[in-house]
This record gives sequence, structure tokens and C-alpha cells, in this order.
Amino acid sequence: MTRGSGGAGRRRRSAFTPPRQVRLRDSDGRRRTPTNRSAVAERSMHTDRVSPAEERAAKGPAASGPATPGPVAGEQSAQGERLQKVLARAGLGSRRACEALIAQGRVSVDGETVTEQGVRIDPARQVVHVDGRRLQLDEEKLTVVLNKPRRVVSALHDPEGRRDLTEFTARYDQRLYHVGRLDYETEGLLLLTNDGELAHRLTHPSFHIEKTYVCRFDAPGSAPRGLLRTLREGVELEDGPARADAARLIAHDGREALVEVTLHEGRNRIVRRMFASQGYELTALVRTRIGPVLLGDLRPGATRKLTERELGTLMAEVGL
Repeated sequence: MTRGSGGAGRRRRSAFTPPRQVRLRDSDGRRRTPTNRSAVAERSMHTDRVSPAEERAAKGPAASGPATPGPVAGEQSAQGERLQKVLARAGLGSRRACEALIAQGRVSVDGETVTEQGVRIDPARQVVHVDGRRLQLDEEKLTVVLNKPRRVVSALHDPEGRRDLTEFTARYDQRLYHVGRLDYETEGLLLLTNDGELAHRLTHPSFHIEKTYVCRFDAPGSAPRGLLRTLREGVELEDGPARADAARLIAHDGREALVEVTLHEGRNRIVRRMFASQGYELTALVRTRIGPVLLGDLRPGATRKLTERELGTLMAEVGL
């Protein structure tokens, strides 16, 4: 019998909840909750605002002057949309705040930095970066985060009649598809998108996008320190070796443990199989991160659109 498999007649645990809701007992019997660093990091992603002083820097002759001739303005100076309007519509702030971004040299169009106001661009043809992160200007393209509940199939149709993803994609006008999969019993972060190129690159192994999981399993006695070292050094599976980029203990109460594992591979059920190779059966598994995108405090079954910062960083990681 493998460790962590449990005895006969044991009552089945309830569905795993996000890390902020998982509680284990300390040695003194009190209950505690592991720190949800993902939620803190998620909130910090929205703090980069343009200050009033920066907005004032955008005022002056340049704000109303003609566009600079060149590859951005040039012949289309009387066509297209003003750059600051495009930035504002993409969620970068008010038009005045976006003028400040331009004046500070933080915006580039087709690879060239733009510092003067009044430049017009064609959002459908030209590529815009802010602070090195690309903006998705195609309003028809949408990428959202789903906190996939346990016992939901990562498919838009299940021939066995099990609960699938259609109840979540139906909330949006765009026809969304899942990026990769989480198995039936696994919960957590799943991306849904209609951007085919982004989906292809996120699932292609050559881009090495990191994914983080929180794993719960029975661990009577002392904390499983040796297991963490083994996962980092690598284990042998039936389809080849597998190694965690990082593994750390979140909590242990003498009966069960919570371990956070990060890896960039996407083979089928790889996290469960890595633990099983060492004799541990996972009783719960939740994915909390894909690249720069964090699950945070999103409730099971809830969805949200990616922020511009998340989407821009994600696109940069896959070379878009």
C-alpha cells in the first residue's frame, strides 16, 4: 500500500479550496491559514498608476502640437486614432494619464518610441508596447481566468455527460476555448481565450511557461523534507524524467501536508504522477499560477478578464 492512500471506510474529503481557505493545525492545536502570497501579488499588479505630477508633465506645447513625421505619423497623420485614445481604451488610465505615459517615453509603436502627442495609429495593424509589454488592441480577442471547480471536465463537451466548461464560456459573447487542461479532480487556474496564436504558444513546450500548484496529501509524522529535495532533483516516470523547478512546504500538522510545486512541463497528470512515484497519493490539487497570471482570491467557478498588465507580460513571455 502506498503512503497517503488511506484506510478502508475512511470518509472522503471535501473539495479542495484555494490556498487561502486551507487550514491545518499547529503543534499547539490552534488552527492557522497559510499566507496567500498569490493574492498579495495579484493586488500589487494594479498599483502602477500615473501620478498627478506625471500627468502635468504631459501638458505643454507638445500636447497639442502636430505629430512627428516618421513611420508612426507620416502619411496617416490625418487617419487612424490618436495614440492616447487607444491607450485609454485599452485600460491604461485617463487620456491625460496616457499622454503622460507618452511624454515619459514609455510607449512604442512598431518598435519605435513615441514621445510627442497627437500621433495617430491604426490599432488593427500596428503593434503598441507600454513599458515593454505589448497591448492587445484587437477588441474581439479576449482572454479570461477561470477557477475551475473540482469534477469539471476540461472540455466544451463531454460524451459521458459530466459537467464541462460550457457553463463558464457561455458568459461571454466571444467563443472561448481552454488553454491546456486540468484533470477532472484538479481545481484552479485555467485560461480561456479566442486568441489562437496566444493559446498555441502557451501550450508549446519550447516556451517553458511556469505553472504553480498547491498539493495536499497525507503525511503522518515528520514533515516530508526529503520529498521536496527529491522533487527538485527529479524523478523517473514511465514517459521520462520529470523535475520540479521549485518545491516548498507550506504547512504540515503531523497528519497531512501542503506543498507548493512549480514546474514548466505540461505532461498529462504530471504533478500527481511525480508524487505517486514517491508513494504519495494527492488528496487535493489546485493550480494557482500560469506565468504572470495568478489565481488570487477568485472563487471556484468564477471568471475574470486578464488585466492589461497580465496580458502584456504573458504575451511578452511567449514572444508576441
